[in-house]
Parts: sequence; structure tokens; C-alpha cells
Amino acid sequence: MTPSDTSGSPGDARGRWSDLERPPLNAAALRRGLVRPGGLWTELEVVRATGSTNTDLVTRARAGAPEGAVLIAEEQTAGRGRLDRAWTAPARSGLFFSILLRPGDAGVPTERWGWLPLLAGVAAAGALSRTGGVDTALKWPNDLLVTVAGEERKFGGILAERAGDAVVIGMGLNVSLRAGELPVPTAGSLALADAISTDRDPLLRAVLRSIAEWYGEWRRFEGDPGASGLQETYAAGCATLGRQVRAELPGGRERVGEAVAIDGDGRLVLATEGGVQEPVSAGDIVHLRSVPREE
Repeated sequence: MTPSDTSGSPGDARGRWSDLERPPLNAAALRRGLVRPGGLWTELEVVRATGSTNTDLVTRARAGAPEGAVLIAEEQTAGRGRLDRAWTAPARSGLFFSILLRPGDAGVPTERWGWLPLLAGVAAAGALSRTGGVDTALKWPNDLLVTVAGEERKFGGILAERAGDAVVIGMGLNVSLRAGELPVPTAGSLALADAISTDRDPLLRAVLRSIAEWYGEWRRFEGDPGASGLQETYAAGCATLGRQVRAELPGGRERVGEAVAIDGDGRLVLATEGGVQEPVSAGDIVHLRSVPREE
């Protein structure tokens, strides 16, 4: 499928205004607000539909696309989450985009690049809380949560991929999905969490500006998560910490314990039976129950 820019296509055969509650993004206005001399964002494109914005931007990264390129799709037909899981949603019901970063150009050592998806999560959670007026939380390593009818639900996910000396970070956020449109009953959306706004243009601008701010600070400290405040902020907003969890690890292994910390490498530290603290660098985390914190 060939991506096509939707910024100036009022005659879209698919019905540009087919769902008045889901107007298209205004690409020209987004560029005016975000692409500025000296800023992080260098180019921004909105396409009507594509398979995966991450796949497309990884290809562009390998061809030399600049840091700060942003690719947004109104609809993804082959969106991917972690472990190649499918991510699907109705057209214009969410924010589906990828960004291209080249942290090595700012002297950030490669061993700290693993913090980038966590940085994106911190930035998005803060921006959506402020702009959407809804409490958001982070689930390690790359999910965003809201509360719907008293239940904690995932409404967003982040996928980071290395492309040579670049990192492409993709994000999918459910904005206006209704209950009958959810991919699984346990998913959520900003609308279902009673957000004060589901206007995607200001939400996207807020998220991208927040990413730029956090990325600039992180680069200023050469990717040091402690000095930049990223490690502390992530821990403060992480709903996984303080809970009993099951870590489903590569190779079919499992660990159960209390999630007690995020270490300097961005790993989740579990306190398992016998008081052993074990860092987890990859895997699926299942929240089992809350652990009362000592006052």
C-alpha cells in the first residue's frame, strides 16, 4: 500500500467527513505548530492509511531520513505492538504515529538508548493527563493505562526499533474508541475514561512537544536517566511498582514477585521469594495484586 498525504484532500473518496465525531488531522496546522528551526521535529507527514508507520519510518531511517521525522497514519492496516502483536483500530479513532531519533549524534552512548521507549511513555502520559484531563499511568515496559469504570485498562502502547544508528519509536493511542469497537474487552480509550477532550490535533501536539522536551533534557545529560530526572519520573508514574506481578520471560520462563524498582538500565526489579532481587529486562508483565506500602 502506498501512503498518501491527507493534508489537502477534501475529495477523499472514502468520505473525509464520514464520521463527524472523527475529523481528520490537520497536517498543515500540525506542521506549523511543531516543525520549527532549531526544534526537534524536522518534517511531519500525515497519511490516510499505511501498513505500519514504524515499518515505513525504519525504511526511511536506513535511507538517511533526518532526526525528528514524524509519520502519522489515520489508519494502520498492519500495526504492530511488542512481540509482533497486531494493533488495529477504526480509522481516525486514535493516534498512530512514529518518530525517528538519532541519539548518537548528541553523544548518547548506545547502552542508554533502551530508555527511549520509557521516555516516550513518560512524555505521553504527562501530556495526555494535562491535555485530556484524565489520569494516566505507565505499565512497565511500554504500556499506557487509564481507569474505565473502576478498572485499569491499556489504551496505548509503544514500540521501539533500532535502524542502524537511528531509533524509530512507534506509538498507538486509543482516543475515541467506543466500547463496541475495542479489540478486546479489557482495552480502554481516552473517551471511555471520560477525557475532557478527544480532539486529536491538540492531543498529538501536546504529546510531541512533551517528547521533544524530555528528549532534549535526556540528551543534555548524555542519556543519564538519573541526572535527567527520567528514572525518578518514570518510577513515580509506574503502576507496576509496588505490585505483585508475574513476569513471563523469553523461553517460556516465569518469575513472580513484587515489583520494587526501576534500575539504572530501565529494567524492572522484582523481589522474589527468599528476598532475592532480580532485574527483568524483557518480557510480559501481568499485574496480580497491589502490595500495601508502608507509611
